[in-house]
Amino acid sequence: MHKYNILITTMRLDIGGAETHIVELAKGLAQVGFNVVVASTGGVYEKELISSNIKLYHVPLDNKKPHNVVKAYNQLKSIIEEEKIDLVHAHARIPGFICGLLHKKMRFPFVTTAHGTWKTGYGLRYITNWGQKTVAVSEDIRKYLLDNYKIEDKDIKVTINGIDTDKFSPAVDCSDVMAELKLTAEDTKIVYISRFDSDRSYIINKLLEIIPELAKKIKSLKVIMVGSGNILDIVREKAQEINNSTGNNTVIVAGSRTDINKFTALADLFIGFGRSSLEALASGRPLILAGNVGYIGILDEHSLDAAIKSNFSGRGNNKAESEILRNDIMKVLLQMGVEERKALGAFGRSVIENNYSVKKMVQDNIEVYMQLLEQK
Repeated sequence: MHKYNILITTMRLDIGGAETHIVELAKGLAQVGFNVVVASTGGVYEKELISSNIKLYHVPLDNKKPHNVVKAYNQLKSIIEEEKIDLVHAHARIPGFICGLLHKKMRFPFVTTAHGTWKTGYGLRYITNWGQKTVAVSEDIRKYLLDNYKIEDKDIKVTINGIDTDKFSPAVDCSDVMAELKLTAEDTKIVYISRFDSDRSYIINKLLEIIPELAKKIKSLKVIMVGSGNILDIVREKAQEINNSTGNNTVIVAGSRTDINKFTALADLFIGFGRSSLEALASGRPLILAGNVGYIGILDEHSLDAAIKSNFSGRGNNKAESEILRNDIMKVLLQMGVEERKALGAFGRSVIENNYSVKKMVQDNIEVYMQLLEQK
């Protein structure tokens, strides 16, 4: 049993791939004996952490306004002292910057995780603090770190986005969500899950753009969109316009949810990228991998390597055009038979079971922690 006290800091605990990664990591660390404390601005995943007996603190880590930075600095300093923290693990730029300042003063072992790539212009590179060790969630992010920051390769550990394959499974009972959203077995259900923020709007807009045409060709089409963010109201307005034009409740905007596993389980087709796409694969659902930075398309044995290399983001590929996205959707839902779709789903689940376990992700992080804790 590990007796170390670990502080995890992140911007918020709302719907998002990095946030889910952090929740699974915190729970996994607690299960093997670490005492885990999480500091963030708060969010919908707090209940899940509390149920795992993980202590939470509300700290303004979601923006870089000077008075918030000072407040967060002082709060984190008190938490580290009061909780007798042995190691701090920061996720995202703002928590990393503040914890980096504290590390220079307090000299605690310090780890950061890179969940994606950040802009480096306008001096942003210089307000980015990386830990003594940095965890990257894919090989392409490791390369980004080497190319853009003065981090030595030996100080970077590549891990995965670990998925709980019991929680995300084809066997999940989603009947309550089906009833809540007035969905039936006869409906053809496309599910999209992501943050609804302006920097994630490209795929959202492409999908909304083609729904009226899809609704004419696909019987009883339902597009369920899950998430929250600064463009949620705009998405709801566009959804209402589409529903008015189709004369049906074609687009359902479910907002922020924590029962994501039920939404992936009810999908006939999942469209998305990042962690949510891995969760859909674990649920045994056909996936169209469509990221805001690049499009890979239908996930099968031919496109898997490209998906893995980009950490299921689409980085390095062209962005989706409306026609390509529409054609791939119709290929899965109209041209493929039931058995072919089942086989596609089974293939996706096997990818997760063999390569993306939560246990491996947690162990990768522990390995990094112990290098610093044993030095201390």
